[in-house]
Amino acid sequence: MRQISSTPPPVYLVDDDQALRTALKFSLELEGFDVRTYASGEDLLRARLPRRGGCLVLDQNLPGLTGLEALSVLRSRAISLPALLITSHLTAALQDTAKQAKATVVEKPLLGDVLVGCIWRALDEAKPA
Repeated sequence: MRQISSTPPPVYLVDDDQALRTALKFSLELEGFDVRTYASGEDLLRARLPRRGGCLVLDQNLPGLTGLEALSVLRSRAISLPALLITSHLTAALQDTAKQAKATVVEKPLLGDVLVGCIWRALDEAKPA
């Protein structure tokens, strides 16, 4: 576990699979994150998100808006939180679109501490110089 400040960084987790959402929330909270969960892209878009501070973790294959579609709306609102897109169906086109949206793609299955490492990297890269 990485040592963090007294205020844990928020992680905004979007996944329609309740069991996975619950498991990831538990795992990320053990790592010291303040995890807020959403069942859909639409739920995330209704939330009051900061422009900075924290990390988005979005499943790509959501009912309704996809993870990238929800991220596109957030970017149009000037929300520049670092974003991770989780998917089990990575294509070159998806990789290119994610890159344009400034999102890092993390492929499923989420083995070991890959997701945690990606979140910390995204948070570190988003820190002001």
